[in-house]
Amino acid sequence: MVVNTVQEYEWETLRNSMVPLLIVGIILFIVYRLLKIFQVYYATVFNKPLFTYRFFQLNRLTSNQRAILKNEHATYRALSPKDKRQFEHRVATFIDKNTFIGRQELVVTDQMKVKVAATATMLSFGFKNYHLDIIEIVVLYPKVYYSQINKAYHKGEINPRLKTIVFSWEDFLHGYEIGDDNLNLGIHEFGHAIHLNASRKSDISSLIFNRGFKNLTEYLQHNESVRQDLIASKYFRAYAYTNQYEFFAVLLENFIETPSEFKSQFPVLFKLLKQMLNFKFSLNSDK
Repeated sequence: MVVNTVQEYEWETLRNSMVPLLIVGIILFIVYRLLKIFQVYYATVFNKPLFTYRFFQLNRLTSNQRAILKNEHATYRALSPKDKRQFEHRVATFIDKNTFIGRQELVVTDQMKVKVAATATMLSFGFKNYHLDIIEIVVLYPKVYYSQINKAYHKGEINPRLKTIVFSWEDFLHGYEIGDDNLNLGIHEFGHAIHLNASRKSDISSLIFNRGFKNLTEYLQHNESVRQDLIASKYFRAYAYTNQYEFFAVLLENFIETPSEFKSQFPVLFKLLKQMLNFKFSLNSDK
């Protein structure tokens, strides 16, 4: 009798403690689902994520890597202290998550890693989910290299099947150091990576990007005069008209390197591109 009474008391106590926990769990799940729904609604209405930053367990750069970022990346230097910390976290995350490989006896240095990661971070800084799952390996060649895949010489390329992005370091540096000629290999290839990555995902930032790209293509389809102006202006190099992926990548180069001219000549395209990226930086006159 005493044993049964004790067991019944223990089961009653367990039930009494489990019920509140179960209720709390259900409430938290409902709140989580409502927040997810609200995030989609917010992104749909305002064309940007409800929030983009992570505030806990931020990854850190080494002192040498931070010095490289500070000395060699103008966009980073223009950020607020809070934004700089987030930028550093994302650069460090990119370096940690990807394998860097040097070809033809090229030794990969911290400078190379930081410059590549900073380019990717700059372009995806307005994304909530900024991880480019389409990339796991960064391959660097000293100069233009011969691709065995399509039997041609390249300055850069992305291979989604192998989750690899490839650069000629000489040409990457040329684009990095000359910031107003609308030729930037790093921006171009990471533009492809962002485009392909978003086309395969359904997170908030991909939703905004994909909808923005659809709006951009529909705008051009319905405005023959704008298409003619694009070609006649020769502002975008002819390579842009190869296909939709090259079009976006070339537009992105101009968007970053000569934003004032872009905005002046094609303000609607400029606005659509800025919304697609939720771009946070002040681009020269674009305050």
